[in-house]
Amino acid sequence: MGHPTIYPTGVTYYNKEKAFNGYTIYPSVKGALLIDMNGNEVQLWAGLGGFPNKILPGGFVFGTTGARESKYAFQDENDLVQVDWEGNIVWKFDKTELIADPGSEPKYIARQHHDFQREGSSTGYYAPNSEPYTDHGNTLILTHENIYNHDISDKRLIDDKIIEVTWEGEIVWTWKANEHFQELGFDENAKNVLFRDPGLRGDLGGDWMHINSISILGPNKWYESVDERFHPDNIIFDARNSNILAIISKKTGEIVWRIGPDFNESEATKKLGWIIGQHHLHMIPKGLPGEGDLLVYDNGGAGGYGAPNPTSTYGIDNAKRDYSRVLQFNPVTLEITWQYTPQEAGAILFTDGSKFYSPYISSAQRLPNGNTLITEGSDGRVFEVTPEHETVWEFINPYYRTFFGRFNNNMVYRAYRVPYEWIPQLDKPVETSIEKIEVSTFRVPGASIGEGTGKVTVVEGVDPNKKVTTGTGDDKDEPLNFCTATVTKDSLEKE
Repeated sequence: MGHPTIYPTGVTYYNKEKAFNGYTIYPSVKGALLIDMNGNEVQLWAGLGGFPNKILPGGFVFGTTGARESKYAFQDENDLVQVDWEGNIVWKFDKTELIADPGSEPKYIARQHHDFQREGSSTGYYAPNSEPYTDHGNTLILTHENIYNHDISDKRLIDDKIIEVTWEGEIVWTWKANEHFQELGFDENAKNVLFRDPGLRGDLGGDWMHINSISILGPNKWYESVDERFHPDNIIFDARNSNILAIISKKTGEIVWRIGPDFNESEATKKLGWIIGQHHLHMIPKGLPGEGDLLVYDNGGAGGYGAPNPTSTYGIDNAKRDYSRVLQFNPVTLEITWQYTPQEAGAILFTDGSKFYSPYISSAQRLPNGNTLITEGSDGRVFEVTPEHETVWEFINPYYRTFFGRFNNNMVYRAYRVPYEWIPQLDKPVETSIEKIEVSTFRVPGASIGEGTGKVTVVEGVDPNKKVTTGTGDDKDEPLNFCTATVTKDSLEKE
């Protein structure tokens, strides 16, 4: 998508009457950063990484003190820590594996990546009667383990491993993705591609699944209606590189519910549409609007393994789409019950779909008032929309990191909104709505105001008040003929 070089950062719009007001935590290049609704920085845990950062009641924050060198590992964090308001580490886990990297003394590290959940909360974000414990309880952690499995590939694999650890750090439950390869639904084309290239990351191995989200289902109406697949203890995950969304039986380790990697397998999945490169799949917790439905940030971009096609010469990342969707859907019927796509954002899908697009990272959180907090991560945008898709809060991360001396990035992996009462150390801030800037007349100092500064010439036989868009025709309503598609009002309403 086109992107301006100069644009506002921080909070760009805020309707305090329609937003769910609270604090927002996100991992910035400065550390774990907590902001209020107007973008004031109320607390920074300087230098504390976050994959992601999460806030707990009482002003505690989850994060990491550092990561393993990337030349020896792919996205391995050294530890997972719980830090209090004053910066004291009150809980730490780093005992997944003893690592001996070249030039370093052997040490235990967590190898944590992408997600974790503390007992007491299924998703790690606010829901009524569901608060993560702060001084006891087990923690579910997504980790890595290097393995060989010749059913998958003859290459070394970076496998995803989920562990459950006690408050004291004892590992009491383990699940490894590679041990369930035959349950994942790969066809022969995909298996052939995986064997040759299981998402290779150079000499580090093949990141064949790339699970990026894990959470507990928690109490839900499906289990209450005696569907054992949705037992509250079961674990839901999504795997970005393979386009797989699934639920694991906590009791047996078996995969008891799955969609993907092929979305042509049934009429229901065809109607749902291909979910590609997704992040943050979870079940909306009980007590929140939409409870029991699944919520996922369907990134688009590229993902999956399968038959080669014109956009995938060797069958790696064989599914592609250049826009994102946030989907809420029924896990039994797969019916979409709410969505946010470029179209809901006010963009015509086939011409401006990339105006809502993050091909990696990103997330969606259901808020108590029915709104949804969306992290469009690749361009550092976090925003809140109502059920009717009205944007009522928008924030652009102002902090950039420069890579290789020339590439600037303000990405936000995942942001969370929490209620004011979770942070008792702070007085409730003054909430001041921020009006939208009229972008057509917004100018930087020294620039012309534009309209009305030059001579206007009326052409004989031409209505001077007519609105003109190149190549679309003169009809005000339909059809609109773009180079890529012919669009009608009816076709947009049916999407």
